[in-house]
Amino acid sequence: MANSIIGRTKEQEYLLERYMSGKPEFIAIYGRRRVGKTFLIRQMFEKEFIIDLVGLANANTEKQLLNFNLSINHSDNQEFDLAENWLDAFEQLRKVVEQSQKERKIIFIDEIPWLDTPHSGFLTALEHFWNSWACSRNDLMLIVCGSATSWIVNKLINNHGGLHNRLTGTVYLQPFTLYETGIFLHAQGVAYTRNQIAECYMVMGGIPYYLSKIKRGLSLAQNIDNMFFTNDAALKDEFKNLYASLFRDASDYIKVVKALSKKTKGLTRNEILAATKLQSGGTFSEILKNLESCGFIRRYAVPKKRQREVLYQLLDAYTLFYFRFLDNLETNDEQFWTNSTNSPSHHTWAGYAFEILALLHTKEIKRALGISGVQTSIFAWRSEYSQPAAQIDLVIDRKDGIIDLCEIKYAHTTFIITKQYEEILRNKIAAFQAETKTRKAVHLLMLTTFGLRKNKYFGIAQKEIKLDDLFHGA
Repeated sequence: MANSIIGRTKEQEYLLERYMSGKPEFIAIYGRRRVGKTFLIRQMFEKEFIIDLVGLANANTEKQLLNFNLSINHSDNQEFDLAENWLDAFEQLRKVVEQSQKERKIIFIDEIPWLDTPHSGFLTALEHFWNSWACSRNDLMLIVCGSATSWIVNKLINNHGGLHNRLTGTVYLQPFTLYETGIFLHAQGVAYTRNQIAECYMVMGGIPYYLSKIKRGLSLAQNIDNMFFTNDAALKDEFKNLYASLFRDASDYIKVVKALSKKTKGLTRNEILAATKLQSGGTFSEILKNLESCGFIRRYAVPKKRQREVLYQLLDAYTLFYFRFLDNLETNDEQFWTNSTNSPSHHTWAGYAFEILALLHTKEIKRALGISGVQTSIFAWRSEYSQPAAQIDLVIDRKDGIIDLCEIKYAHTTFIITKQYEEILRNKIAAFQAETKTRKAVHLLMLTTFGLRKNKYFGIAQKEIKLDDLFHGA
């Protein structure tokens, strides 16, 4: 099996274990568009495929069945008539498996949610194929894949019908970490500093497809201009395609993430409803759940005086970048990013985007603190009483009797804690202690790009973490 895969070590080990299990396997691979699901499976197993079927976007059942017929007839030069329905199609697939001479027979169905067109009977046919025959074939490995994460979760993982508990394994493929992003760019011959890699991550997240568009020899600003702001920019329509590929009726999903992109610490359910004018109910709850399962937002609980308040917070760097700079863009400047690097809007965005970067690397933050094995609760906090309201970017509530209040600051040089800022920090700590009435020790943690300038005020921080600390491999 050829392997030119960067990262994905645990996923590869898991899939190889399933491949070697000697048992029937039904594996679902899911994750957002462009994250590298198809690439991973093809690199690992393509030579073992007996059929490779890719669902068609926005196609009806007739075209999906025609596409299936073309795919199945390409496998070992078969000649099957066009199936009238999905039950017939899966019967043809059974015959292909039985005729195959491969020791391990892999069926790969990519973009499987697109095959499940309304009233097509696809899911029923898949259930019958697996339950009546495939589940007893010790030589068979069925791998299904799709960007519509909500479909995979609801129709396969949490299926309450004929496919309940039928999956033998799942892989949720997440974006690259900073460490993996650096390796990926290096493999492409792109020589950037860690700070530049971080800014790249703040624009597009750790999405391999986006990163693959970065050209060596160009500055980061030039690459971002070419990818997003020129007339023929490669990713000009990516936002529309991204949400449309993940969610049916994506407009309401976009309303939610747009509202969240304006609030760094997140919004409550009622605040999201007020901002979007959407109706409360099961459909809205499903939107929040699906956005969370796709990794676009996170839900966290904030301790209050008498209860715990649940907030929803945007976690997707690319979505934030889109709403801050690309949504309703009014300029024709093809060097927009290069020319706006030192603008106030850029600085405001960078501060928020760096917070998202930190939230996506809490594992690395805990490692830098030496508490990888300690159970923690992680949230942002806002004072109910202080004026102006004190805010903590990231709170790490630890089971070992300590609470770390993390201030996250993005800067191009070492960060300076001034006398005035030290007073602000002391007031934040005092407000947190008073309002939460915690009995734990409270430590101030400063997370910055290049560390703290050692002056008479920096000692207020019990611990400092630098950007370098977030570039740690698995």
